[in-house]
Amino acid sequence: MPRTINEGFGDFLTKLTPIATETSAAQSHRSSIKACIESNFGLNRFVRIGSFGNGTSISGYSDIDYLASIPTKGLKEKSSLSLRNICDALDTRFPSTGVRVSCPAVVVPFGTDRSEVTEIVPADYVKEENGHKIYDIADGNDGWMKASPDAHNEYVREIDNRLGGKVKPLIRFVKAWKYYQDVPISSFYLELRIAKYADGEKSIIFDIDMKNVLCLLRNNDLADMRDPMGVSGMISACKTATLLETAKSKLNTAATRAEKAREAANNEKISDAFYWWNLLFDDKFPSYYY
Repeated sequence: MPRTINEGFGDFLTKLTPIATETSAAQSHRSSIKACIESNFGLNRFVRIGSFGNGTSISGYSDIDYLASIPTKGLKEKSSLSLRNICDALDTRFPSTGVRVSCPAVVVPFGTDRSEVTEIVPADYVKEENGHKIYDIADGNDGWMKASPDAHNEYVREIDNRLGGKVKPLIRFVKAWKYYQDVPISSFYLELRIAKYADGEKSIIFDIDMKNVLCLLRNNDLADMRDPMGVSGMISACKTATLLETAKSKLNTAATRAEKAREAANNEKISDAFYWWNLLFDDKFPSYYY
């Protein structure tokens, strides 16, 4: 068990990182899903995106996401119809899984573990810009919006590399809070917000920057952010105004607890700091070793 806050976050990171069996479960259905989409609609590219694709997934909580680049002729002008058609095709192929639409994706919930839930994001290739492929994906209003997982992954990766591989773990810690406390904030929003914050830092110290990120999010009222890669326009933290208010309330509690944890650490009350971090992470933070 850890004796220092830094050791505590190190042990916590190990706990959050998916194990090999989760990774293999996430990949086990790939070929059958790909074959189904390809035979029904055509397929130009099928690539893993999201948390697993970017190295920020949370053990036991993150599902796996794929971008399916479908020829334009295989899609509909109304994105909702494309999602519905793809959902129907996958439901026919996997009738016992409970396939459903969750814009901008079609969800195929294999098994009982979250790591076996697969989300397919249908996409229409638009162009290549600055070395990154740009797509149209469903926007939730029957239209299409621009997205580039390649560009966003590179943005996070470059900042993470510059700061010694500590940005992706920081993202994991914030996502762990999101999942453990059931906070309805978009993971995509969190990844880009945290990366943008880290881009202005010279180093990352997990407990300090965890507190700083939560306070930044709180002080900004989870405001929409402009896509730093200039692809997706404005990015919202939550899907609805009601969810936003719920997220703000939980964020305020988390930021306060992080501030108390840092205050305790500054006063060399390490046991108290562990108490506040454990409270923030819903009793899942490592226990302090006296």
